[in-house]
Amino acid sequence: MSDFWARKALSAYRVAGSLAYPAVGSYVAWRAAKGKEERGRRRERYGHPSEIRPHDRPLIWMHAASVGESLAIMPLAHTIAQDGIVVLITTGTVTSAVMIAERLGPNMIHQYVPLDLKPCVSRFLDHWQPDLAVVAESEIWPVTLGELARRRIPQVLVNARLSDRSFQRWRSAPRVAEAILENFAHIAAQSDVDGERYHLLGARSVSVVGNLKADIAAPPVNREDLEEARRMIGLRPVWAAISTHEGEEAMAADIHAHLREDRPRLLTIIVPRHVERADALHRMLTARGFHVARWSQGELPDPTTDILLGDTIGDMGFYLRLTDIAFVGKSLLAEGGQNPLEAARLGTAILSGRLVQNFRDIYGRLLERGGARIVADAADLEATVAELFAHPETRRTMATAALDSVEEMGGALKRTLNALDPYLLPLRLAVSMDRRGEGR
Repeated sequence: MSDFWARKALSAYRVAGSLAYPAVGSYVAWRAAKGKEERGRRRERYGHPSEIRPHDRPLIWMHAASVGESLAIMPLAHTIAQDGIVVLITTGTVTSAVMIAERLGPNMIHQYVPLDLKPCVSRFLDHWQPDLAVVAESEIWPVTLGELARRRIPQVLVNARLSDRSFQRWRSAPRVAEAILENFAHIAAQSDVDGERYHLLGARSVSVVGNLKADIAAPPVNREDLEEARRMIGLRPVWAAISTHEGEEAMAADIHAHLREDRPRLLTIIVPRHVERADALHRMLTARGFHVARWSQGELPDPTTDILLGDTIGDMGFYLRLTDIAFVGKSLLAEGGQNPLEAARLGTAILSGRLVQNFRDIYGRLLERGGARIVADAADLEATVAELFAHPETRRTMATAALDSVEEMGGALKRTLNALDPYLLPLRLAVSMDRRGEGR
């Protein structure tokens, strides 16, 4: 495809969006009815602000798609906000908005990201007037990128990654990829593989800084809840299946049924990736005869509980502190993997299937150190959990290796700040000059 046709394709995308704009209201209303949009803040999706933009200081717009990406950029956002720069954080999901609200600090504002339609994006940018746009991971929206470029607002992609599937899709339309990526002033990639892929697709300035998720502190926990749960569990053997996707919960339940033949006091913790599936999972588990405690209902596992269903947002620190064996989902019966770093930080032996393309670099480090094991299927997972129950020293060795791996992967925050420094320096100077003026 020539440059001419690549730009024609992007133009067609923008036109299609404009034509679809009148029908967008019904779509957003449908999502709100499904709990995928926050009813009281739907107008933010059309670019209508619900907060006032402080006009006495520069503002950086930082965007992260959902919970994982939001957690990754929060230390970066806090560091920048400490310099007096206003940081506007946008996300696209209700769960991420809840998480962000609990972590906002001074000089920080949250809004839902506008839909990638010109009226929405223009309205959003007219109000917020960002001095810099920082986008996390692989959130690439053509209209938004084009509008930012038209207004000469620098754009930087941080913690950038490209999955195997996305890379192949972009390679099939290289001119389109190049036309989109040329909008980024810089791309700070997670790994050498990601950096090379962005180079091949036509990105002009790329550096490899590591994964910001490796610099996230261990997830917090309510100590009173943790101690009460530990008291109720006592010395029972516990393992967890976390960030699970469809089919992996039933698999974990089957494993529980088999393992409790030798360990009748076994407790299994299941934490689905999407909590909106919790009601259906509860029905499935109870229909199979399991006694289930739901943490969303404040139910603690008593001696008769088979499965603790972790059906809340933001409590991974609680669930992981109750076990030292964790299977990380979307890796056996779904594809791509989920982030194992929280489990690594909290001293668990990590198990995973082979389908972890989105976290290939992280798992490579964990496997090299011995902090994780890859299992081939459900039977292999069952056998490995049984082995780790039988050999506590092996569990402890794996947990220590996992934590060491995370420590070795650290430093991405500092390197990302260095990559952003050319764009942050003039904004810091503007804040400094304003403060000097106030002091006169």
